[in-house]
Amino acid sequence: MNTQRRCGVLMHVTSLPCRHGLGDFGPQAHAFIDFLADAGQSLWQMLPLTPINAGAGNSPYSSYSAFAGNTLFISPDMLVRQGLLRQAELDRAPSFPQDRVDYAVAASWRGRLLEHVFDNSFPRLRTDAAFERFCQAESFWLDDYCLFTALKREHGGAPWYRWAEGLRLRRPVELAKARERLGYDILRERYLQFLFALHWENLHEYAAARGVSLIGDTPIYVSLDSCDVWSNRELFELDDQGLPIYCAGAPPDYFSETGQMWGNPIYAWERHERDGFGWWRRRLAHESRRFDMVRLDHFRGFCGFWQVPACEPTAENGLWIPGPGRRLFNELAGSIPGLSLLAEDLGVITADVTAVMEEFGFPGMKILQFAFSPDMGRNAYIPHNVVANCAVYTGTHDNNTTRGWFTRELDDAGRARLSAYAGREVREDQAADVLIRMALGSVARLCVIPMQDYLGLGEEGRMNMPGVAGGNWGWRARDGVMTASLAGRMRELAGIYGRTPD
Repeated sequence: MNTQRRCGVLMHVTSLPCRHGLGDFGPQAHAFIDFLADAGQSLWQMLPLTPINAGAGNSPYSSYSAFAGNTLFISPDMLVRQGLLRQAELDRAPSFPQDRVDYAVAASWRGRLLEHVFDNSFPRLRTDAAFERFCQAESFWLDDYCLFTALKREHGGAPWYRWAEGLRLRRPVELAKARERLGYDILRERYLQFLFALHWENLHEYAAARGVSLIGDTPIYVSLDSCDVWSNRELFELDDQGLPIYCAGAPPDYFSETGQMWGNPIYAWERHERDGFGWWRRRLAHESRRFDMVRLDHFRGFCGFWQVPACEPTAENGLWIPGPGRRLFNELAGSIPGLSLLAEDLGVITADVTAVMEEFGFPGMKILQFAFSPDMGRNAYIPHNVVANCAVYTGTHDNNTTRGWFTRELDDAGRARLSAYAGREVREDQAADVLIRMALGSVARLCVIPMQDYLGLGEEGRMNMPGVAGGNWGWRARDGVMTASLAGRMRELAGIYGRTPD
C-alpha cells in the first residue's frame, strides 16, 4: 500500500471553463492539470465519463453504457489541431452560458461538429491502422454498443425494451439485418469512440507526466435502458421479454418513509459467479486502464443489496439480499494487476462490508460535513476519528458546497459545535477554509476537496441535489478563477500538512 499523504481536487470534466459550452479533454483540461501540479496537488477525481441519458436529467450516473465514452468530451480544439476541423467552424459557435452547462445547446452544436468530422474522415478509415487496432481491442463492448446506439437513433431515442420483439430479444437474423441497414451509423459511432479514446489517452498521459493521478467513478448499477442490459440479459433479473423482475433501491429510513426506488435492474449474481464474474472483470479492467484509481459507488451493495419487486410503487416491500462480497473481489484482485479501488462506504455500513474492505485494503470515504452531529466526539467522520486508510472530503458531488452547507443546512447548534471544534468562532466566509484545513490535517492518506470549496462558492456552486430531478450537474467554473494566487495558496496548505508530492 502506498502510504504517501496526497491531496487533490474533485471536479467533473463538464465543470472546466471552456468556450465550447462544457468542459472537455482539450486545452482547458491540460491547463487544469498544470494548475493542479502548480498547486501541489497530485489527485484529480472526476465523475463517470460514460454517455449520459439526457432524459434522466443529464446525470453522469445514468448512462447508456458502462464501457463507452461520452463523445461530448471530444475536444473541438484538438480536432482542429488534428486537421479534422477548420478553426472557422469553431468561430461560428453559438453563445453559451459562462458558469452553467446548457446540455441541449452544447450537445446539438458538438453533435453537428462530430458529424462533419466523421464525414470528412470516412474515406480514410479503411486504411487507418490505429482505428482498426482500436476496434479490435475494444470489440468486446464496442460492437454491441455501436449497434445499440444506431438502433436508438433509428427508433427516435426509444428505450430498447420498446423496440420490435426481434431486436428487443436480439434474434440473430434481425441483428444481422440491422447491422447491414445501419452500417454507416455504426461506423460513425465506432469512429467517435476512437476519437474519445485518443483525446482521453492524451490527457491521461499528460497528467502522469505532471504527477497527477486520475480517479474515476464507477456506479454499481447500470441503467435498464443501456447496452449492457440489452446485450447481457442473462446477467440481470429480467423476465422473458427483457423487463425487470426486481429493481434496486434503498429501504425506508429517517430521510424517506417509503424508501428509494432507483429503477436499476438487479444483477443475477449467481450467473455472474458461474463464469468467474467475467463481465465485472472486463468492466473493472477497462476502468483500471482508463484511471489510476477507481471509486466504486454504493460499495455496500456488493455485500448486500435492497431488492424490490419491479411492480411495487415504492421501495417499502423490499428485502436485503446477500451479494457476492469477497468472492467477487478475489476474482478481480487475481485477474486485474494493479487494480486500485476506493470504496464509497457512506451511510449505514454493516460488519460484512467493513470486513471485505479490511481484507482487501480498500480505503473508504469520510465526509466532514457529516461530522458535526450532537455526538460529534464519537462521530466516525470527525477528524480525530478518521483513519489513515481512507479518503477524506469536505463534501462530495451530492453535498452542498461547504459555504452553502454552513449557511443553509447547518443549524445554530451545529455552527456552535463546529466553532467549538475549530477553537474559534467560524463565520460563513471562513467555513470552507476551516474544513479544508481539517481535512488536510487529518491522518487520512488521501484528501480530496471539491474545487467549489477552494473557490469559496456558496450553493450556486452545488453540483447535485439528490432526489431533485432537474437543474443538476450544470455548475461550471468561470474562466480565469483558477489563478496563480489560488494555486500558491493551495500549495502552501498542502505543504503545511505534508501532502505535497515528493
